[in-house]
Amino acid sequence: MYKSFVRPLLFLLDAETAHHFSFSSIRILSAFGFSGIFRKLFLIEDSRLEREVFGIRFKNPVGLAAGFDKDAKLYNEFSDFGFGFIEIGTLTPKPQKGNPKKRLFRLKADKAIINRMGFNNAGVFDAVERLKKEHRVIVGGNIGKNKVTPNEAAAKDYLICFEALFKHVDYFVVNVSSPNTPGLRELQEKEPLMELLKKMKRENKKNASKFGLGEKPILLKIAPDLTDDQLLDIIDIVKATKLDGVIATNTTIARKNLKSHLTLVEEKGGLSGKPLANRSTEVIRFLAEKSNRAFPIIGVGGIHSPQDALDKLEAGAALIQLYTGFVYEGPSLVKKINKAILEKES
Repeated sequence: MYKSFVRPLLFLLDAETAHHFSFSSIRILSAFGFSGIFRKLFLIEDSRLEREVFGIRFKNPVGLAAGFDKDAKLYNEFSDFGFGFIEIGTLTPKPQKGNPKKRLFRLKADKAIINRMGFNNAGVFDAVERLKKEHRVIVGGNIGKNKVTPNEAAAKDYLICFEALFKHVDYFVVNVSSPNTPGLRELQEKEPLMELLKKMKRENKKNASKFGLGEKPILLKIAPDLTDDQLLDIIDIVKATKLDGVIATNTTIARKNLKSHLTLVEEKGGLSGKPLANRSTEVIRFLAEKSNRAFPIIGVGGIHSPQDALDKLEAGAALIQLYTGFVYEGPSLVKKINKAILEKES
């Protein structure tokens, strides 16, 4: 039904308009009691799907990637589609509008999306108010810096978000890999990244003591465009800072072998979707093999089928996340992936 009816209607709309329309529709349908129907259609509950990763018990290994529910508006509602965890954000300390529209583009021939959203969000403190309600799903908090904050002051932005969200999310993701905030990816270089993560780890201990809670897992989200030497640096950094894991990967700035019209291909921003599948899996495999699986990896990038998901898991991912595949394939993809994992394990 999704691919034959819902998706064609949504694809008649501008991509960002369709996103907001989908949000409103899910909110309204859930308010009118459709949550139970969604759960019956898409949710699989089976103890064999459970995973314990960085000290958290996940009901299943399929999550919704950051960027979909930026402002933590529908994290409970999205869990009704069968996700084992929802990652909100990227959130910044101050609200920001993001980059000028038009900034979200479908490359239908490639089953891909280009976005240059620019961390548009209503600010971390706005999200916190919604996160105070009861969670019925594991929630991760993806955090970044405001566009106007210079890199030398970036740590302060991350720490503000970290403290604000500490009581309200189950794990954190440090996002230094979006290509849509000028200069942000420079923070992936070894020295500035090491310094930022050390500050995050100190803040973790401080907040755990302040709030009387355990320390929260901290993960690093990396770009697929890193060289092998840079990936080896990431492994060294994760080990040195005792980071809890890595998310591989964010969107790419590469434009290789695309079928879509040149006017779309040349749009600036990060490319996600099917063209990213192989590179994302390569990065996962490289990190897993070179680190001797020393830390958990969440695999994301180009998952449009159960086999895509299995490839990521076999390469070394402990968990996976969907974004563009969810847009193109619909919520049934979550169920299909979980069924495929059960079949493989039986």
